[in-house]
Amino acid sequence: MRHAEDFTKLTAFTQQVILAVRAIPVGQVRSYGDVAALAGSPRAARQVVRILSSCSAKYELPWQRVVNKAGSVALKDPALALEQIARLRGEGLHVTDAGQVMRCDS
Repeated sequence: MRHAEDFTKLTAFTQQVILAVRAIPVGQVRSYGDVAALAGSPRAARQVVRILSSCSAKYELPWQRVVNKAGSVALKDPALALEQIARLRGEGLHVTDAGQVMRCDS
């Protein structure tokens, strides 16, 4: 369980990104652009990348659920990319070894 969090030093956009990422259900992904739009600034996908990089651990964010607009893992660090793929697979998603999240429409 999370302890009380102090968002007072964060920008309003950063706060909204944190809330948007936390709201992504297990087994689903959103693009950086989707998260930016949900946070109120649809053209700020790169800012979402920065926020995830700096805030994921501190705010216990499910960062693995955020992918690029093509639906792929976009991390440049090979170890982190493999971790993201493993986490997404652990949530029941089909992800190729290259990091492409496959959509399964019923």
